[in-house]
Amino acid sequence: MWGRIRALIAKEFLAVWKDKKSRVVIIVPPLIQLLVFGYAASFDVNHVATAIYNEDNGIAARELIARFEGSPSFEVVSRLSREAEIQDVIDPKDASLVIHIGQTFSRDLMARRPARVQLIVDGRESNTALIILGYASRIVTDFNNEWLRARGEALPPARLVVRSWFNPNLESRWFIVPGIVALLTLVVTTVVTALTIAREREVGTFEQLLVTPFRPFEILIGKSVPAMVIGLAEGTAIIAVAVFWFGVPLRGDLFLLYAGLFLYILAVIGVGLMISSISRTQQQAILGAFLFVVPAVILSGFATPIANMPPLIQDLTLVNPMRYFLIIVRGTFLEGLPAALVYERLWPMAIIAAVSLTGAGWMFRHRLG
Repeated sequence: MWGRIRALIAKEFLAVWKDKKSRVVIIVPPLIQLLVFGYAASFDVNHVATAIYNEDNGIAARELIARFEGSPSFEVVSRLSREAEIQDVIDPKDASLVIHIGQTFSRDLMARRPARVQLIVDGRESNTALIILGYASRIVTDFNNEWLRARGEALPPARLVVRSWFNPNLESRWFIVPGIVALLTLVVTTVVTALTIAREREVGTFEQLLVTPFRPFEILIGKSVPAMVIGLAEGTAIIAVAVFWFGVPLRGDLFLLYAGLFLYILAVIGVGLMISSISRTQQQAILGAFLFVVPAVILSGFATPIANMPPLIQDLTLVNPMRYFLIIVRGTFLEGLPAALVYERLWPMAIIAAVSLTGAGWMFRHRLG
């Protein structure tokens, strides 16, 4: 039996390597997505186009403006002379932030009276607007503290001291790149597995396979092992790139990470085999794979927190293996997730893998004969 399975595994590896579509799916999309997500996808906001409307020529106003000019988060693109010009730079998106300093700003500070600064932000992109406001508020707060300290005055009675655990520099790349391990492994493993049986049926060799001495579970094993090896190799390559190229720290147990990766790929293989079982052509298989991949990514918490989803949608995420592996991979990289918390995510993936592989076996016997 094992000799037959080894022969089938070798055949599957050769089929994947000799098939141009399969080679492209394995190599090209992961490289492109790794570069896109690693460099282009970022929650950081830098070089915000900023317009200055300063009605005060005092030293305090100049010091505050200098702080914005010296910050890498802001880039002054224009200086306004009239209030009507604010709309002219905000509406066409020439500037995302306008800093309006009134005529009495410096005089009020010198007289120890509250001085107002108006921040006008383009709110059409709400998330970006909130980040810009956070950056600008921090600069104004630092200016206030420095101004009081330089004049020997008491600082505000309550001070907010922010400490970011696990990602002290708040680099969004540290959050995004580990998630790419889960994303690209899902895409590659699903597509490669979905193509296995569909490719056989399209080229007319599946009927030959059915008349061989192979039993259904042997065929499933022979088609699952290459996908597992490819998925593990893909995941390993992305983990190496994350650590050695992007500099993301790997603080957790590598063995636990690979335990999660193994069960995750196993669950995905079951789904891929079910898709392949009902696909007559490779085109149908690829379409079916992406019909699964897109909802799986959206419902995993990769881009938006699951806690922000409606309760019914949160319940649907419980059958998504990417939800659990995403917690494992991000936790292992950034916080050194304890073994107990890893195990809490391993057993749901083991159940999902068992169900998906059982379903694939049932569909293989009842739909492909």
